[in-house]
Amino acid sequence: MDSGDVHIEGKSIRTEREQALRHIGAIVEDPDLYGYLTGRQNLQHFASMYPETISDERIEEVIRLVELENRIDDRVKKYSLGMKQRIGIAVSILHSPTILILDEPTNGLDPKGIRQLRHYLRKLAEEDNVTVFVSSHQLNEVEVLCDRAIVINDGKVVDELNMQDRHSGTEYTVSFEVQPKDRAIQVLSEFGSAQETATALDLAECKYEDIPAIVRALTAADVEVFAVKYQQRLEERYFSLTETKGREPR
Repeated sequence: MDSGDVHIEGKSIRTEREQALRHIGAIVEDPDLYGYLTGRQNLQHFASMYPETISDERIEEVIRLVELENRIDDRVKKYSLGMKQRIGIAVSILHSPTILILDEPTNGLDPKGIRQLRHYLRKLAEEDNVTVFVSSHQLNEVEVLCDRAIVINDGKVVDELNMQDRHSGTEYTVSFEVQPKDRAIQVLSEFGSAQETATALDLAECKYEDIPAIVRALTAADVEVFAVKYQQRLEERYFSLTETKGREPR
């Protein structure tokens, strides 16, 4: 670091680095596992590497947490990528860390695996009070999973968003799946310029608090509304920064 300090559970990473890092679990890209060993043997092996004793009860606890009870005694080489991610998380939380750092955790996962991983991470945060840091370019997943998102450009924090906060006055591009479209375009023209896509009508620069009024106006005009979706805030901000800075933020 050029300046400053970071304290983890009251321990400085400058002066008490080893003690501070003991509170961290991490997976960088793919979990590093032994394929010829079973899931349980992998957990037992990594547990033996910690200076503090990891009990058999704790091993069983993390197995239940990642819901691998039925496959824990199979060899890891037979696991799907999603199961390897789950056993990787189990390894990283054996020592009950307060911070879990994950780099691109959804890479290579199918939709089911992504949904399951999201469930496990939420469970860790909400039930075990673990702070989860996720580094990812999958903006939709970041927005769904995280409470806060930070955009870093050239090593500097350029923006921070609260994913749970829908600010009054925030503008979105909103897609309306409606029928008939010609009548809907007339209604939407009162609120802005609507662009027709293959499946919907997109209304740009639409304020969040105006969405209910627009839906009421559409239904009052006998327009059938099948779905309303607004573009993710993080995605909009990401591309706004790209256009402003002339380069892609990380």
